[in-house]
Amino acid sequence: MSFNGKFELQSQENFEPFMRALGLPEELIEKGKDVKSITEFVQNGNKFKVTVTTGSKVLTNEFTLGEDTEMETPAGKKVKAVVQMEGDNKLIAKMNEITSITEINGDIITNTMTLGDMKYKRISKRI
Repeated sequence: MSFNGKFELQSQENFEPFMRALGLPEELIEKGKDVKSITEFVQNGNKFKVTVTTGSKVLTNEFTLGEDTEMETPAGKKVKAVVQMEGDNKLIAKMNEITSITEINGDIITNTMTLGDMKYKRISKRI
């Protein structure tokens, strides 16, 4: 299944405690908690470009499946990561202490990030 397309955030769970655990300043958490972000996936074979636009903040990560890459976390830190694909609809990224699982099912993308025993879940719909 292709990840290509733009998706608008529909709901999120645990945003504030997760961002605090990442070390994001309180004013940025307050600004970001109610903003509907847009995530754009561009997939070309094993190469991906993922752009998340939240208000005026734009976060872009590019990677090739199975290869070491540098990614930026939601807190703005650069970390080494490897992204694997499971099946044809699930991306799993390990970024230091964060594990990110992104799954596409039709027009819905679910992204779950785990830090220790804390989970942050985002559900976005194709636009």
